[in-house]
Parts: sequence; structure tokens; C-alpha cells
Amino acid sequence: MPTVYGQVIDDETRCVHYSTILDVIAIKFKCCNKYYPCYKCHNEAESHRPKRWKEHEFNEKAILCGVCKHEMTINEYMLIEACPRCNAHFNSRCKLHYHLYFEI
Repeated sequence: MPTVYGQVIDDETRCVHYSTILDVIAIKFKCCNKYYPCYKCHNEAESHRPKRWKEHEFNEKAILCGVCKHEMTINEYMLIEACPRCNAHFNSRCKLHYHLYFEI
């Protein structure tokens, strides 16, 4: 199971910044190859600036379901609102932050 870094507050990858019942994904940051629950956790823990995934890299497994620990590609994640393995629903408002993680 991948390690999730940052200020994680439970075993489903919720953090001090985002902790609703739907905040159950972690994103692998391209710059450091580490999973964080959010960009704020990354920025607090790392001394480098985040790098965004480029569109041609969207088939990389870079999204982790915090409930069942299923890793999915960025493309898969962008097309769904629930985990394909355990059906845990994701926070649809995460789409507002795609520009921080992905070059779209």
C-alpha cells in the first residue's frame, strides 16, 4: 500500500485541510513521486514547487482511493465520481483544483 504524506487525520486519506466524508483520495505529485491528500499538504511538507501532470501522462497511476487503496490513472479518475473498486464517492468539488495537479 502506498504511503500518504502530509497532515493526514485518518486512514482514508482525509487531511487537516479537507476532511469531509467525500475527501477520500490522495494524489501522487509528479515532482516528488509521493502521495498527498491535497496541494496544501504537499506545499507544507516539501521545499520544492509542485509539478503538474501533463496530458500525455494521464495514463499514469497517480490517484489513490483512500477507502480501498485502489490506484487509478488520472484519466480514469477524471471520468468518474466514485471508486471503480469499492464505489466510495469522491468530492466532486476536487475538480475545482484540477489545474493545480494537471495541465488541462
